[in-house]
Amino acid sequence: MGPNDILRFLLEIFAFVSLGLWGFLAFPLPWPGIAFGIGAPVLAILAWALFRSPKAVFRVDVFGKALVEVATFSAAALAWWDLGQPIVAVALAVVAAVSGIINGLKELAA
Repeated sequence: MGPNDILRFLLEIFAFVSLGLWGFLAFPLPWPGIAFGIGAPVLAILAWALFRSPKAVFRVDVFGKALVEVATFSAAALAWWDLGQPIVAVALAVVAAVSGIINGLKELAA
């Protein structure tokens, strides 16, 4: 467990929380705000747990894992962009991309 692993865990949590915030803030409450506020992070967590987590239900190759990761972090970055926070969106996208590349190279080498 290295520094990049800790960063990646924090990025995951931030992405899930970001999707929840986006759902509650971007849509009128109570409906569809509650549906998107709960549904978006639940779908992202489900996809992550099924395909990307260390104890994933379905074993996929490194490229399948990368696809789930890119989709999750891209959705979170786009959520921040939609909320009018382009600096947070770009920062999240850049940090997630660099961390993902470092992790991908480590997984390919193994």
